[in-house]
Amino acid sequence: MRAYLSRRWLLIIPTVFLASLLVFFIVRLVPGDVIDLMISTHDVSASAEMDREMLAKAMGLDKPIHIQYGRWMGNIIMHGDLGKSLWKETPVTDEIFARYPVTFELGALALIVALLISFPIGIFSAIRQDTWGDYIGRSFAILCIAVPGFWLGTMVVVFPSLWWGWSPPIMLIPFTEDPIGNLQQFIVPAVVLGMALSGVTMRMTRTMMLEVLREDYVRTAWAKGLKERVVIIRHALKNALIPVVTLIGLQMPILIGGTVIIEQIFCLPGVGLLIVESTTQRDYPIITGAMLFFACAILIINLVVDLSYAYLDPRVHYQ
Repeated sequence: MRAYLSRRWLLIIPTVFLASLLVFFIVRLVPGDVIDLMISTHDVSASAEMDREMLAKAMGLDKPIHIQYGRWMGNIIMHGDLGKSLWKETPVTDEIFARYPVTFELGALALIVALLISFPIGIFSAIRQDTWGDYIGRSFAILCIAVPGFWLGTMVVVFPSLWWGWSPPIMLIPFTEDPIGNLQQFIVPAVVLGMALSGVTMRMTRTMMLEVLREDYVRTAWAKGLKERVVIIRHALKNALIPVVTLIGLQMPILIGGTVIIEQIFCLPGVGLLIVESTTQRDYPIITGAMLFFACAILIINLVVDLSYAYLDPRVHYQ
């Protein structure tokens, strides 16, 4: 296990390096210039070349882009420093750490909601194949996949406000101050975000359960007279979960990317909303730092998913 973990951590290093290259250079291809935005914000003529040169030099944007990348990566390796915001001059790490609990809570609740929806319906559809319950479950899964999360979130915000005068809170309710109010604020966006993930997971759970239920050892368990609950949970479900867990790991980038949109719709001050605000301001250090944070989170989640195989299937050994 230690050798496997060592190899995986070593593989993460070049992956993060490539991700940093893509993020750093692609962000700077976004139309618009942060210097122009700053000059226009302060009502200074955009033709004032001296002001432009001073701003570019102060922010380190006067150097070629490869030198900028080298300085940025050098600060990360040597000091763990992601740089400072071009607008607020606050450390990027402080901005991310101040907001990541919101994104983590939203993503965790969305994943829990998705599993609570997908597992029971997927298992029920498999053990009651070709019944009305199966047809309803499969139709619901297709509906979850087909309905875009951003559209559903927008409808949830717009129509209740028109019909019942309800709208999501604008200010964040901290969990430490009001746990019930915090969960009430997060449960609606978590359900919206978890719907798309639940549809795909539901279909995979049903497919794998159908495959496992046709295995000889499951037939033997039925022949022994074991209860349906014991056969399903103890013999079938655990063996059917490996492809499902793999799918959940592959869905994590979609889940994390969905937080960017859902946080914007429901005014949740997480890392996703920070990326949207920073993109509008062309705040390159925050954008690159936040995207690198998401990349590292996805890599770690996939590592945890791979390690879970050994628990689900005793035949899997890592050396």
